[in-house]
Amino acid sequence: MREIMKAPVTVLCAVLSIALALPAQQEDMPRRSDIIVTTKIVIAPATVTDGDGRFVNGLQVGDFTLTDNDRPQRITTDVVFQPLSLVVAVQANAQVEGLLPKIQRIGPEIASLVTGDTGEVAVMCFDHRIQTLQDFTSDPAKLDTAFKKLKPGSSSSVLNDATMDAIRLLSHRPQNRRRVLMLISETRDVAGSIRPREVLSAAQFANVLIYSVDISHLTSSLTRSAPYTRPQAIPPEARHSPTGGVLTPTEITQTYGTGNFIPMFVEIFKGVKGIFIDNPSELYTKYTGGREYSFNTQKGLDKAITDIGEELHSQYLLSYTPDNMAEGGFHAIVVRVKGRPNLKIRTRPGYWIGGGQQ
Repeated sequence: MREIMKAPVTVLCAVLSIALALPAQQEDMPRRSDIIVTTKIVIAPATVTDGDGRFVNGLQVGDFTLTDNDRPQRITTDVVFQPLSLVVAVQANAQVEGLLPKIQRIGPEIASLVTGDTGEVAVMCFDHRIQTLQDFTSDPAKLDTAFKKLKPGSSSSVLNDATMDAIRLLSHRPQNRRRVLMLISETRDVAGSIRPREVLSAAQFANVLIYSVDISHLTSSLTRSAPYTRPQAIPPEARHSPTGGVLTPTEITQTYGTGNFIPMFVEIFKGVKGIFIDNPSELYTKYTGGREYSFNTQKGLDKAITDIGEELHSQYLLSYTPDNMAEGGFHAIVVRVKGRPNLKIRTRPGYWIGGGQQ
């Protein structure tokens, strides 16, 4: 067995007295010598709903149980309130030109329904470039102006790169603020240079919660002015995948299933080749404990913004210090409410510790 204890253990740690040094030019998972952890605290944002999908408020720390790799943990804090730092990253390219006028109207809604009086918002847009239209501000008028600057660009969409830039922007906000990213885009990355593994690593170390408001590819293709490119006659699931090749979405579904993303997370962090990520937005939201929404109309977009704001203001932030940090690999988190099995709890599925890697 290798002498892995000679190097510091790479640990997922969220806010609250954590010192992390993440290299600016990192292309892969941080090496064990790159991360120094002073306090081992994990935060699990928990959304609790009843059988009808209504948010359940008024729960206390003692109402929850939390396991980390099936080991019961002591929940130390239920943070009732933290001011919000939000980045809204919008796909602004030729594919979504017809939908941009709808997105240009949401500035006042973001300020009033999502961040509130104590929150702050930054606005980014991307095609083959990534631009910051507005740095963090609490001024609704500046937000309105920033969203109205959205203009269609090229046909590219560097979704992964834009997500990484947004996470880096949030990582510099004070540690006493909740860090949230809202992606308004199609679910595909076109011509990006960053892998989902790198994005997931950055999100876990910066403790960023990701929500996506997905633009329907069908809707964007019908509303854009550019001609629609005819798809290939043979669908991906019908093509032959040679040994060592990239898996198709159908093969991923057959291998990993649709409801449990943990096997895919594990394979991604192990660096297994051939992992096909058809929908990075879904991966990011599930991994961080966020949620996917979609829209086709202005009413649908307004409803998504309202729902995200309501969820963020109804969320429980559960923190704990894991007692099993020596276990390397993926740590699965399960949160329950005592005596109320009918309630549904959504939280981050887990986090990655690199200390046990061979």
